[in-house]
Amino acid sequence: MCSCEHETRISGGPAVLWVGFRKDGLTWTGPGREPTWFATYTTLKRGFCPRCGTHVISVAAGSDMIMVTGFSLTDQTGIEPVGHSYRESAAPWMTITLAPGPRAPQPATS
Repeated sequence: MCSCEHETRISGGPAVLWVGFRKDGLTWTGPGREPTWFATYTTLKRGFCPRCGTHVISVAAGSDMIMVTGFSLTDQTGIEPVGHSYRESAAPWMTITLAPGPRAPQPATS
């Protein structure tokens, strides 16, 4: 999740939930197909649905990852937030419970 000023102004909400995917592993299947792109920050481009204008995606310059807004996904399984950037900038009434982060594989013991 992110509560930076840029994200909250674009979303109109107190935070944005992002889910990351490798760019080469994402396929556009919806009726609008690939988003309409805009540079909303010097190092970011954002994708918006060409049919309804909803903000659905963010790509940082030089990154091989693409960030999708969590609640725009049809399958929302496993999108519980594991981090909250700019938490100190979040609305003072907002309370977030973070899910445990992914655990590193443990070595086998005998």
